[in-house]
Amino acid sequence: MKITELGEFGLIERFRKAIKLDASVIKGTGDDCAVIRFTKDKYLLFTCDMIVEGVDFRRKENPYLVGRKAIAVSISDIAACAGIPRYCLVSMALQKKEKVEFVDRLFKGMQDICHKYKINLVGGDLSRCDKLTIDVSMLGEVEKKYLALRSAARPKDIIFVTGTLGGTIQGKHLRFTPRLKEARFLAKNFKVHAMTDISDGLIQDLRHILKESKTGAIIYQGLIPQSAQARGLNDALSSGEDFELLFTLSRYDANRLIRRKLEIFKPVGEITRKSYGLKIVDEKGREKPVTVDGFRHF
Repeated sequence: MKITELGEFGLIERFRKAIKLDASVIKGTGDDCAVIRFTKDKYLLFTCDMIVEGVDFRRKENPYLVGRKAIAVSISDIAACAGIPRYCLVSMALQKKEKVEFVDRLFKGMQDICHKYKINLVGGDLSRCDKLTIDVSMLGEVEKKYLALRSAARPKDIIFVTGTLGGTIQGKHLRFTPRLKEARFLAKNFKVHAMTDISDGLIQDLRHILKESKTGAIIYQGLIPQSAQARGLNDALSSGEDFELLFTLSRYDANRLIRRKLEIFKPVGEITRKSYGLKIVDEKGREKPVTVDGFRHF
């Protein structure tokens, strides 16, 4: 069998079933970060992300922004768990003919975003490859009372997103702002039931929440916030690398958030029983199954 037959998430599930963990691990695979016992009041968050030339960025793109993105995607994972990023390691595979000036710009992008978010870049590794590859491992921390995972969405929860969706290929995938501030605001002021970041597309990442929470959902076409660069509804539903937050709140907390009139937070649907599946209601009120997916590597 080829991995294209198994698919990205099938391969992940294959690995997941084989992994054995000890009691120090609160949450392993299946979420944005691994969650590890730390102190009386806090957990450690541990995540890693790899970006590869030709898949996650193009050679002609600004190396400063490529370096920035390499760090930002891991910050987004920490934000999705309502945590604070603290330390990172960076490994790079470079071409032998790469110019030092190019690598300096990559590293400058990493340094600047680490400085902005007070992250210690504590080391890494170098190797050789035909295509530029950057892998970041990041440690963060989160108060136990604030930890948000994908697995606690409940029927009747309201589904929210931050920002606008779609059109990321036009440049947002390199310039996005990790929603760290927004995630911490939510955690401190509301009881977040489930949360993830939108890296593979709204529908794909919503499916991750539904799987881990054993629930279904209904979303409303007219409420999906499309960016000015989005190429229609399907792009907003399935375009990867928005790096916005996707989260659920009880109806009570949802009403409290809506009353704040903060434009960044937008309700888009509702969590249902698992038997309902995932459906979308169009602007004429017609309900239908969701047929689009999101980004998959295989």
